[in-house]
Amino acid sequence: MMQQAGRLIVAMLLAGFTNLPLSLAGPAFAQAKPGLQDMLFDDPDAPVAGNPRGDITIVAFLDYNCPFCRRSTADLDRYVASDPNIRVVYKDWPILAPSSVVAARIALAAKWQEKYVEVHNALMRMKGRPATQNEINQAVHAAGADIDRLNKDLETHADEIAALLKRNLAEADALQLEGTPVFLIGPFKEPQALDFEGFKQVVSDARDYLKSKPAAGAGK
Repeated sequence: MMQQAGRLIVAMLLAGFTNLPLSLAGPAFAQAKPGLQDMLFDDPDAPVAGNPRGDITIVAFLDYNCPFCRRSTADLDRYVASDPNIRVVYKDWPILAPSSVVAARIALAAKWQEKYVEVHNALMRMKGRPATQNEINQAVHAAGADIDRLNKDLETHADEIAALLKRNLAEADALQLEGTPVFLIGPFKEPQALDFEGFKQVVSDARDYLKSKPAAGAGK
Protein backbone atom coordinates (compact mmCIF):
# COMPACT_ATOMS: atom_id res chain seq x y z
CA MET A 1 0.00 0.00 0.00
CA MET A 2 1.35 3.42 -0.92
CA GLN A 3 1.30 5.92 1.89
CA GLN A 4 -0.24 9.33 1.26
CA ALA A 5 2.09 10.99 3.76
CA GLY A 6 5.11 9.99 1.71
CA ARG A 7 4.03 11.88 -1.41
CA LEU A 8 4.71 15.37 -2.52
CA ILE A 9 1.60 17.43 -2.98
CA VAL A 10 1.88 19.28 -6.27
CA ALA A 11 0.53 22.53 -4.89
CA MET A 12 3.14 22.60 -2.13
CA LEU A 13 5.90 22.38 -4.70
CA LEU A 14 4.33 24.94 -7.00
CA ALA A 15 3.61 27.42 -4.24
CA GLY A 16 6.99 26.98 -2.58
CA PHE A 17 5.34 26.10 0.73
CA THR A 18 6.89 23.93 3.41
CA ASN A 19 3.79 23.85 5.59
CA LEU A 20 0.65 21.80 5.00
CA PRO A 21 -0.32 22.01 1.33
CA LEU A 22 -3.34 23.40 -0.35
CA SER A 23 -4.83 21.60 -3.30
CA LEU A 24 -4.01 22.70 -6.83
CA ALA A 25 -7.11 24.86 -7.04
CA GLY A 26 -6.26 26.73 -3.86
CA PRO A 27 -5.41 30.45 -3.91
CA ALA A 28 -1.74 29.84 -3.10
CA PHE A 29 -1.31 28.01 -6.40
CA ALA A 30 -2.93 30.78 -8.39
CA GLN A 31 -0.83 33.46 -6.72
CA ALA A 32 2.46 31.60 -7.03
CA LYS A 33 2.21 30.33 -10.59
CA PRO A 34 -0.57 32.11 -12.47
CA GLY A 35 -1.69 30.09 -15.46
CA LEU A 36 0.42 27.03 -14.73
CA GLN A 37 -2.48 24.95 -13.43
CA ASP A 38 -4.45 25.65 -16.61
CA MET A 39 -1.51 24.71 -18.80
CA LEU A 40 -0.87 21.50 -16.88
CA PHE A 41 -4.44 20.28 -16.94
CA ASP A 42 -6.14 22.14 -19.78
CA ASP A 43 -3.62 22.93 -22.52
CA PRO A 44 -5.88 22.65 -25.59
CA ASP A 45 -3.04 21.18 -27.64
CA ALA A 46 -2.10 18.42 -25.19
CA PRO A 47 -3.42 14.96 -26.12
CA VAL A 48 -6.15 13.65 -23.80
CA ALA A 49 -7.44 10.13 -23.24
CA GLY A 50 -10.03 8.52 -21.00
CA ASN A 51 -13.08 10.46 -19.84
CA PRO A 52 -12.71 14.15 -20.73
CA ARG A 53 -15.02 14.93 -17.79
CA GLY A 54 -13.40 12.52 -15.35
CA ASP A 55 -13.26 13.41 -11.67
CA ILE A 56 -9.51 12.72 -11.47
CA THR A 57 -6.93 13.85 -14.00
CA ILE A 58 -3.62 12.05 -14.47
CA VAL A 59 -0.97 14.22 -16.12
CA ALA A 60 1.81 11.98 -17.47
CA PHE A 61 5.28 13.37 -18.21
CA LEU A 62 6.95 10.71 -20.35
CA ASP A 63 9.89 10.01 -22.66
CA TYR A 64 9.75 7.27 -25.30
CA ASN A 65 13.27 6.10 -24.43
CA CYS A 66 12.50 5.81 -20.71
CA PRO A 67 12.24 2.13 -19.65
CA PHE A 68 10.18 3.05 -16.61
CA CYS A 69 7.72 5.00 -18.78
CA ARG A 70 7.42 1.99 -21.05
CA ARG A 71 6.81 -0.24 -18.06
CA SER A 72 4.01 2.00 -16.75
CA THR A 73 2.18 2.60 -20.02
CA ALA A 74 0.35 -0.73 -20.27
CA ASP A 75 -0.70 -0.54 -16.61
CA LEU A 76 -1.93 3.02 -17.02
CA ASP A 77 -4.00 1.97 -20.03
CA ARG A 78 -5.44 -0.99 -18.13
CA TYR A 79 -6.28 1.18 -15.18
CA VAL A 80 -7.96 3.87 -17.29
CA ALA A 81 -10.01 1.15 -19.01
CA SER A 82 -11.14 -0.08 -15.59
CA ASP A 83 -12.12 3.33 -14.19
CA PRO A 84 -14.60 5.35 -16.29
CA ASN A 85 -13.89 8.56 -14.36
CA ILE A 86 -10.22 9.03 -15.22
CA ARG A 87 -8.93 11.68 -17.59
CA VAL A 88 -5.34 11.42 -18.87
CA VAL A 89 -3.30 14.35 -20.20
CA TYR A 90 -0.11 13.35 -22.01
CA LYS A 91 2.95 15.57 -21.69
CA ASP A 92 5.62 14.47 -24.13
CA TRP A 93 8.87 15.41 -22.41
CA PRO A 94 11.74 14.18 -24.63
CA ILE A 95 14.84 14.59 -22.48
CA LEU A 96 16.83 11.36 -22.82
CA ALA A 97 18.06 11.19 -26.42
CA PRO A 98 17.66 12.83 -29.83
CA SER A 99 15.37 9.98 -30.87
CA SER A 100 13.11 10.95 -27.96
CA VAL A 101 12.46 14.25 -29.73
CA VAL A 102 11.85 12.50 -33.04
CA ALA A 103 9.37 10.10 -31.45
CA ALA A 104 7.58 12.87 -29.55
CA ARG A 105 7.16 14.96 -32.70
CA ILE A 106 5.76 11.97 -34.58
CA ALA A 107 3.33 11.07 -31.79
CA LEU A 108 2.07 14.64 -31.58
CA ALA A 109 1.70 14.88 -35.36
CA ALA A 110 -0.55 11.83 -35.16
CA LYS A 111 -3.10 13.97 -33.27
CA TRP A 112 -4.31 15.42 -36.55
CA GLN A 113 -5.49 11.99 -37.70
CA GLU A 114 -6.86 11.04 -34.25
CA LYS A 115 -4.08 8.49 -33.78
CA TYR A 116 -2.04 9.95 -30.93
CA VAL A 117 -2.86 7.27 -28.37
CA GLU A 118 -2.28 4.42 -30.82
CA VAL A 119 1.07 5.84 -31.93
CA HIS A 120 2.03 6.72 -28.36
CA ASN A 121 1.38 3.18 -27.16
CA ALA A 122 3.23 1.64 -30.10
CA LEU A 123 6.24 3.86 -29.44
CA MET A 124 6.16 2.86 -25.78
CA ARG A 125 6.49 -0.78 -26.83
CA MET A 126 9.86 -0.16 -28.49
CA LYS A 127 12.79 -2.08 -27.00
CA GLY A 128 15.83 -0.11 -28.13
CA ARG A 129 17.62 2.27 -25.78
CA PRO A 130 17.80 4.63 -27.42
CA ALA A 131 15.24 3.75 -30.05
CA THR A 132 16.41 3.80 -33.64
CA GLN A 133 14.67 5.53 -36.52
CA ASN A 134 13.81 2.11 -37.91
CA GLU A 135 12.12 1.11 -34.64
CA ILE A 136 10.17 4.36 -34.62
CA ASN A 137 9.04 3.79 -38.21
CA GLN A 138 7.97 0.23 -37.40
CA ALA A 139 5.99 1.44 -34.37
CA VAL A 140 4.15 4.03 -36.44
CA HIS A 141 3.25 1.40 -39.04
CA ALA A 142 2.09 -0.98 -36.28
CA ALA A 143 -0.18 1.75 -34.90
CA GLY A 144 -2.02 1.95 -38.21
CA ALA A 145 -1.19 5.59 -38.86
CA ASP A 146 -1.45 7.05 -42.34
CA ILE A 147 2.23 7.69 -43.07
CA ASP A 148 1.67 10.19 -45.88
CA ARG A 149 -0.72 12.18 -43.70
CA LEU A 150 1.72 11.97 -40.79
CA ASN A 151 4.60 13.35 -42.86
CA LYS A 152 2.40 16.15 -44.11
CA ASP A 153 1.25 17.04 -40.59
CA LEU A 154 4.83 16.95 -39.30
CA GLU A 155 5.62 19.70 -41.79
CA THR A 156 2.37 21.65 -41.65
CA HIS A 157 2.18 21.71 -37.85
CA ALA A 158 5.91 21.85 -37.07
CA ASP A 159 5.65 25.17 -35.23
CA GLU A 160 2.67 24.04 -33.13
CA ILE A 161 4.43 20.81 -32.17
CA ALA A 162 7.62 22.66 -31.24
CA ALA A 163 5.66 25.18 -29.17
CA LEU A 164 3.86 22.41 -27.27
CA LEU A 165 7.13 20.61 -26.50
CA LYS A 166 8.59 23.89 -25.24
CA ARG A 167 5.57 24.42 -22.99
CA ASN A 168 5.92 20.90 -21.63
CA LEU A 169 9.57 21.58 -20.85
CA ALA A 170 8.68 24.85 -19.12
CA GLU A 171 6.01 23.12 -17.04
CA ALA A 172 8.46 20.39 -16.03
CA ASP A 173 10.96 23.06 -15.00
CA ALA A 174 8.30 24.90 -12.98
CA LEU A 175 7.49 21.65 -11.18
CA GLN A 176 11.21 20.98 -10.62
CA LEU A 177 10.93 17.59 -12.27
CA GLU A 178 14.20 15.69 -12.55
CA GLY A 179 13.38 12.71 -14.75
CA THR A 180 10.72 10.50 -16.25
CA PRO A 181 8.19 9.20 -15.59
CA VAL A 182 6.27 11.66 -13.45
CA PHE A 183 2.54 11.35 -12.87
CA LEU A 184 0.44 14.16 -11.41
CA ILE A 185 -2.60 12.37 -10.04
CA GLY A 186 -5.17 14.76 -8.63
CA PRO A 187 -3.15 16.72 -6.04
CA PHE A 188 -0.28 14.22 -5.85
CA LYS A 189 3.07 14.07 -7.61
CA GLU A 190 4.43 10.57 -8.27
CA PRO A 191 7.97 10.68 -9.72
CA GLN A 192 8.19 6.95 -10.36
CA ALA A 193 6.86 4.08 -12.42
CA LEU A 194 3.48 2.80 -11.23
CA ASP A 195 1.79 -0.51 -11.90
CA PHE A 196 -1.97 -1.11 -12.07
CA GLU A 197 -2.34 -1.34 -8.29
CA GLY A 198 -0.17 1.73 -7.84
CA PHE A 199 -2.40 3.84 -10.08
CA LYS A 200 -5.47 2.46 -8.34
CA GLN A 201 -4.13 3.31 -4.89
CA VAL A 202 -3.00 6.84 -5.73
CA VAL A 203 -6.29 7.64 -7.47
CA SER A 204 -8.18 6.36 -4.43
CA ASP A 205 -6.05 8.53 -2.15
CA ALA A 206 -6.53 11.52 -4.45
CA ARG A 207 -10.30 11.13 -4.34
CA ASP A 208 -10.22 10.87 -0.56
CA TYR A 209 -8.04 13.96 -0.33
CA LEU A 210 -10.22 16.02 -2.65
CA LYS A 211 -13.37 14.97 -0.79
CA SER A 212 -11.80 16.38 2.36
CA LYS A 213 -11.08 19.66 0.52
CA PRO A 214 -14.37 20.50 -1.22
CA ALA A 215 -13.28 24.00 -2.15
CA ALA A 216 -10.50 22.55 -4.27
CA GLY A 217 -12.80 21.21 -6.97
CA ALA A 218 -13.20 17.59 -7.94
CA GLY A 219 -11.45 17.38 -11.29
CA LYS A 220 -7.92 18.34 -10.34
